[in-house]
Order: sequence, then C-alpha cells, then structure tokens
Amino acid sequence: MNFILKNSLVLIGIIVGAISGYLYYFFVGCSSSSCSITSSPINSTIYGTLMGGLLFSMFKKDKKKS
Repeated sequence: MNFILKNSLVLIGIIVGAISGYLYYFFVGCSSSSCSITSSPINSTIYGTLMGGLLFSMFKKDKKKS
C-alpha cells in the first residue's frame, strides 16, 4: 500500500499513457506493417505506457532526508 501511495503519480501516468497509446493506434495507426510502433495495438500500448510513466515521473517531488 505504501508503494502505491508513494508512486501514485507515476502509476496514473502509466494508465493514461496506455490508454493514449491504444487510442493513437485506433485513430491514427498505420494500416500496413511498415510502422513498427503503430502497426500493432500491443506495441502502441506498451510505448504509450512507457512514455506516460516517464512523463509523469518528471513531476514527482523527491523528499530529502536530513
């Protein structure tokens, strides 16, 4: 439970990124298999998950122990 509370912003970013990645595949994705990321819903969702987690982790504040 402590892990979830500590990393809630990153977990929200992962969820938002996964949804965004799938929606990008659904509305914009490549119809041929020449696009490595957007030709498959799994690849697009994983890429969105990674980017969402990284983006939201930038806003996480680190607590310094003194």
